[in-house]
Amino acid sequence: RGIPRELGAHWTESGCQSCTCQGGQVLCDTVSCSVPCSHPLPAPAGGCCPTCTGCLHEGVARAEGDVFSPSDGNCTVCVCLAGNVSCLSPECPQGSCPSLSQADCCSCNPEKCNFRGRTYAHGAQFSLDGDDCTTCVCQGGEVECSFTPCPMLDCPQHQQHLGPGQCCSTCRDPPAPAGCFLDDNGVEFPVGQIWSPGDPCELCICQADGSVSCQRMDCVETCPYPIRIPGQCCPDCSAGCTYMGRTFSNNETFPSALDPCLSCICLVR
Repeated sequence: RGIPRELGAHWTESGCQSCTCQGGQVLCDTVSCSVPCSHPLPAPAGGCCPTCTGCLHEGVARAEGDVFSPSDGNCTVCVCLAGNVSCLSPECPQGSCPSLSQADCCSCNPEKCNFRGRTYAHGAQFSLDGDDCTTCVCQGGEVECSFTPCPMLDCPQHQQHLGPGQCCSTCRDPPAPAGCFLDDNGVEFPVGQIWSPGDPCELCICQADGSVSCQRMDCVETCPYPIRIPGQCCPDCSAGCTYMGRTFSNNETFPSALDPCLSCICLVR
């Protein structure tokens, strides 16, 4: 590259290539870095290898001898020495938890609870023997017991029931309806009762679940002069004839109201 090198000379090319002049030839190889520390700083500008003249801890560069606390806190103290970071946590006594201020670095270990011959860890919840309706909790060596909270019920008081061995009441199933109660006229029909609500062509039935199902009837038989019976849906074509406002029985003969010389007869066909 236009630069004379003496035999045995060593130099570094760009890209961290270490080169040597041997017997008129240039031999190059990638620089091999030996880093004897746990938290080295990145290589300086123009350099190839990290340096142990400081520390890189949690993405923050620390100077040699710098004393600091990590980001998670907990009163741990760290120091940077020759590219290594050493941390120490405070020693805290075992036992109960006094009222600690935020400046107190010790996270205490709460006392366990000895209750009725058993030992429970702090925060443990348990029930009394044979009493699942009471819940107890261990708090710093003391046991506090309370009744198990019950959910709010969406049924009236007379439908609530507390069964044997239960802690909380439950809603009874509403009684099966004994019939259908009609608010408009105050009449209650038993299950299976069929009636007409006022229109003779409409029939209703009381269902087993207390609901009412209604359906209209279709009249199939037709004739030109049927007899209409009050309260009956379909006209009657077998009982006789209705003609000009008068009713005649089957096979009855009568004069025509339009022409006295005409004689009429009622026939069932």
